Amino acid sequence: MALGDLPTGEEKRIRVREMFDRIAPRYDALNRVMSMGLDQRWRRHALEKIAVGPDDLVLDLACGTGDFCELAAKRGARVVGVDFALQMLRWAQTRGLDSTTVQADGEWLPFQTGSVDVVTCGFALRNFVSLNAVMQEIARVVRPGGRIALIDVDRPAWGPVRAAHSLYFDRIVPLVGGLISDRAAYRYLPQSTAYLPPPEELKTMLSAAGFLEVRREVLLLGSAQILTGVRGPLTPVVGQSKASVSE
Repeated sequence: MALGDLPTGEEKRIRVREMFDRIAPRYDALNRVMSMGLDQRWRRHALEKIAVGPDDLVLDLACGTGDFCELAAKRGARVVGVDFALQMLRWAQTRGLDSTTVQADGEWLPFQTGSVDVVTCGFALRNFVSLNAVMQEIARVVRPGGRIALIDVDRPAWGPVRAAHSLYFDRIVPLVGGLISDRAAYRYLPQSTAYLPPPEELKTMLSAAGFLEVRREVLLLGSAQILTGVRGPLTPVVGQSKASVSE
């Protein structure tokens, strides 16, 4: 689907929030289907890449039902899960996670500048209204020397693999997903890859926001990607969030 056929601006914000509130009870099944069961392995790998450990305060952005939160906590980190879909946070709490949860939008995070050690985000970059604003806000809350690990889907570049991936992702996932959960959501989520900028643009966004050592790892022949980086020195940015609540 072309980007012009998908919602943008405030319409996207409203529709995405409503969708995730609807699918919260089946969200874990959604992730397993879309990633062919590999999403948890990729999350563990991302945490390993940025060496999350007991000394870290981790902010998991768009935490959903808490998969990243749970895995980071198992590594000894203190974890705060942030999501703008209230039902997602409620389902995360039913898992008995020892993590704080906060309802907030990624463009306006209620945390002080430089107050967290790590930000993680799993399969949500394409769901934000302004990805550039989110990158700037992530950079604001991460302390100098802090790390990020952002996972999302991607489209393989090589023709035969791309065709096989498209058959699974664009046809089979909506079909099976419609049986498991919400038919409209499973149609939207594969289509939403159109929101993602090209890889080099994603890396440029992170560098412009203030991250150093920005790297991208391709997963499953290009079906997914992990972006990592280290926060450079804090510098004032015009138009930064007015949020000032510390966690």
